[in-house]
Amino acid sequence: MKIAVITGTNSGFGLLTSIELAKAGFVVIATMRNLNNRHELLEKAKVANVENQIKCVQMDITKAVEVEKVYEGVKTQYGKIDVLINNAGFAQGGFFEEITDKLWEEQFQTNVFGHIRVTRTFLPLLRESGGGKIINISSVSGLFGFPGLSPYTSSKFALEGWSESLRLELLEENIWVTLIEPASYQTNIWEKGLSRINNNEDRPLFQRKLLQQAEQSASNAQDPMHVVQLILKIIHTKRPKLRYPIGGGTRFLTLAKAFVPWWLIETIAIKKIKK
Repeated sequence: MKIAVITGTNSGFGLLTSIELAKAGFVVIATMRNLNNRHELLEKAKVANVENQIKCVQMDITKAVEVEKVYEGVKTQYGKIDVLINNAGFAQGGFFEEITDKLWEEQFQTNVFGHIRVTRTFLPLLRESGGGKIINISSVSGLFGFPGLSPYTSSKFALEGWSESLRLELLEENIWVTLIEPASYQTNIWEKGLSRINNNEDRPLFQRKLLQQAEQSASNAQDPMHVVQLILKIIHTKRPKLRYPIGGGTRFLTLAKAFVPWWLIETIAIKKIKK
């Protein structure tokens, strides 16, 4: 029996991945901050006839007590896990001067420290399987610091660096740490991230154009099942790579940052925003 623990399963990648892993025969520990949000997942699980494979559990990854409680429950019932998917997160949108210390702290508590807490807690159960996969859902924002999203991009850059170090520490134990770096996909993360920003006439023209482009990008987002299919591919790959960029523009950005001078990158970015 294969066991997967997934965070942030009430919507988006987490919800869809829970269904697909259950269809693939996994028992899925589907964690979420608020169990009142479990109904969509359970309805889709019922349609797919995998409701018995999915166990919805409350776990706010910013609260050590809740993480430890879920760990103890999984340890008692199953004794091990095979896959850990750190998916929970949100995008804190806004321009730097408008973002308070509290908002910065909230962003990092979830997108960075929450993943670290969950991984440290569940690592012994991965060892009990003789190895396994840790999949961290990063973002194209972990490759490029988009303006108007500095807390989010900073948290994803931190996730990338931590994942590099962790992968090297765990390789000899047959535990493979992988980053998925999606572009814009049809989840509610961008809608939530941009909703707090007022795009009124008092803003500088540059900021207003930037927000318009961000909204347009969110509305043209791609099918999230592409990312879910990639997650399943990684799980079934014996020696997965560290990074998997996916979606429009991610591979270009990776190559551009490696080979193109920064002054040229920023010139192109500013022109595109102003256009």
